[in-house]
Amino acid sequence: MTGQTRQHTRIPSVEMTEALGQSEVFLEFQERLSRVAQINRPVLLIGERGTGKELAAARLHFLSGRWQGPLIALNCSALTSSLIGSELFGYEKGAFTGADRRRTGRFEAAQGGTFFLDEIGTIPLEIQEKILRVVEYGTFERVGSSESIEVDVRIIAATNADLPEMVEKGNFKPDLLDRLSFEVLFLPPLREREEDILLLANHFAARMAFELGREEIPCFSQEAAVALESYSWKGNVRELKNVVERAVYRSDSSLIEEIEFDPFRYPYKKHCPPKQDIRKRGNATPLFDNFMEKPLKEAVMELEILFLKKAIDESRYNQKKAARILGLTYNQFRGLYRKYSDSLNAPF
Repeated sequence: MTGQTRQHTRIPSVEMTEALGQSEVFLEFQERLSRVAQINRPVLLIGERGTGKELAAARLHFLSGRWQGPLIALNCSALTSSLIGSELFGYEKGAFTGADRRRTGRFEAAQGGTFFLDEIGTIPLEIQEKILRVVEYGTFERVGSSESIEVDVRIIAATNADLPEMVEKGNFKPDLLDRLSFEVLFLPPLREREEDILLLANHFAARMAFELGREEIPCFSQEAAVALESYSWKGNVRELKNVVERAVYRSDSSLIEEIEFDPFRYPYKKHCPPKQDIRKRGNATPLFDNFMEKPLKEAVMELEILFLKKAIDESRYNQKKAARILGLTYNQFRGLYRKYSDSLNAPF
């Protein structure tokens, strides 16, 4: 390539240290990954956001025979349909307005190594057709050129989309899905890796303390540890990392007691309209009327859930404070919470 320096996105190998776990489901996934890494075939990684698809792709590369070659990554969702073709395949000088020189694409940059296509479900159909040709024949043309270029690249693709459903709806090419799915690896979500939560939390906490220049290694109180292990973790490992790092930097002590799961929680009292005098509306409120229309057992259950939610919100997810608000002992509160855990969206 002439006249310019081209930089490509690589997955840093140092980040592989964060692929930590001791749970059975995590170890089973790593075993499957290690086995297929040696096979020079495409691999499809499927997982929720924050489960570590980039780390899995890096591990696949460095355990393969291509480990000395380049590892090139592209987040397909970050590019418009008009740009992704030139980014993947490059372009010739004069191919379009502004193309004042030849530009090498990501496929060429990955020659002899691995190309990680993240969010592959967002790629337009016309580009999928070109990728299919690379997978099948190892050839492509730059934008604005008819010259065929040969490449030796292993493709690893990742998505959180339902690709078979996209195929049925005509949004993803079935032939490309067939070629990419020599092996399909499902990354386990953090909620299925309960044994790994504190292991990861302690790892992130120690790193954050080091970054802050603190000498003492942070540790979590029993209450904080229970909260971490009981939370749903919709954002998985990435969300856990943010929560733990936030807790460490906010704490003045090495003992972490307060966990803030929702940084968007409004800290001030919301404006409420003046309460109406109940006496002017009779002896019953609409809420009371609603309970009176239900069987006693069902009404009591809903009322207990209502009180639980209010106490959890007012205590900012602090179990002991929530128990005091309700006039319960800690054990009584835990028993009541377990009774209605499926109806509550709280991290206990």
